[in-house]
Amino acid sequence: MSIGIIEKIDFIRKAAPEEGLFDGKEWLVSPEPFAVPNAFADTLEKLGHRLHLFVKACNQLYFQSVKGKQPRWIAELLDRGKPPELVELARQRREEIPAVIRPDLVLTEDGFVISELDSVPGGIGLTAWLNATYAELGYDILGGSEGMAEGFRAITSGGADIIVSEESATYRPEMRWLADRLNARFAPEHWRVVDGGTPPAGFAWQRNVYRFFELFDLPNIPAAPGLIAAASAGPDGAEPGVRVTPPFKPFLEEKLWFALFWLRPLREFWRRELSERHFLQLQKVIPYTWLADPAPLPPNAVLPGLEVHDWAEVAAFSQKERALILKISGFSELAWGGRGVHVAADLPQGEWRAVLESALACYASRPYILQRFHKGRLVEQPYLDALGEARVMQGRVRLCPYYFLAGGKTRLGGALATVCPADKKLLHGMRDAILVPTSVEAESGR
Repeated sequence: MSIGIIEKIDFIRKAAPEEGLFDGKEWLVSPEPFAVPNAFADTLEKLGHRLHLFVKACNQLYFQSVKGKQPRWIAELLDRGKPPELVELARQRREEIPAVIRPDLVLTEDGFVISELDSVPGGIGLTAWLNATYAELGYDILGGSEGMAEGFRAITSGGADIIVSEESATYRPEMRWLADRLNARFAPEHWRVVDGGTPPAGFAWQRNVYRFFELFDLPNIPAAPGLIAAASAGPDGAEPGVRVTPPFKPFLEEKLWFALFWLRPLREFWRRELSERHFLQLQKVIPYTWLADPAPLPPNAVLPGLEVHDWAEVAAFSQKERALILKISGFSELAWGGRGVHVAADLPQGEWRAVLESALACYASRPYILQRFHKGRLVEQPYLDALGEARVMQGRVRLCPYYFLAGGKTRLGGALATVCPADKKLLHGMRDAILVPTSVEAESGR
């Protein structure tokens, strides 16, 4: 379509479903996607395979630790704070890993870094709608106009129940839109959104269930016991009737995997499981991460990369030395949505010391990690302001590619770009951010 900015935005707004996509959330609308070069699009395709190998290796390391083939402290650390029955459930399905992998990429001057991986990501339905809508405007959308919908269909072949908790209710409209889209295109396959309340009499789970809730929230989901029973292995390990993705594996949803990736004693494990090439490539994009472990070091040892002997010295770092992010690792209401995250350089000295000491005190039950902070590069993205005037935002980008794992292969369905004002350190969806799909730049001469 060869139309102007105002006409494009009007088209996008009219295409929005009546119910909306995020309950109670708004964002700024741009007339065009976030464009990336062909070479970067190829890099994103390759990243999916590498992250698939990484998640498989994390799963493998956990079970080797359980069996004593790797240090037992690894599984013990990953199981901290989880109820024993959930730990037992997590060990039933050894080979299963999440069918959706979504890294949060911060685009930097040198490329990008992965701030974290999300196994229960929001934005699947939103990105599917954005891809389809902007494709109608003639843009070459990364993953294709139906890449997100087709990727979700691939991991829930035949249909699925999408169970959404009250904690995640913000995202219920986008999943309803996605289910309606799939039902319209692929009947008689059937997708339906189910809330986490008590199912009505006669309710039966479908063969596939997509879990859209965090595992710390299980006690607040009346439907969870029935779902767990339906998804648990029967006597003598009999195959359950219901397949749940992401699987009930809280250890895979911990952010501390990035710290384990950088541990020198585990380097040969990662090299072997990932291959030398993929290991070195991931080293370039996974920021150096430390476990906030209060155990004292030997007199002649230092925290690698920080080059200090103890955490008291880290607490005394000057503001310039604190290019660091402190965040809770997982299994907590603070572990998602940007909560439980502290930008060290933004805190006064006394407050930084207090939050670090608090994190160290939680290590026995709720571990924290410390991570290098990488500043996003500045980009420009057009948008329409509240007064209806076309403007250009100078901002920083969080790019979220969605990888769907089906048939042993990784498929890139699309990538959601969140362009935040330049003064924001934490890049996430907010009222004054622009949310757009990602497109591939047209080659010169086209």
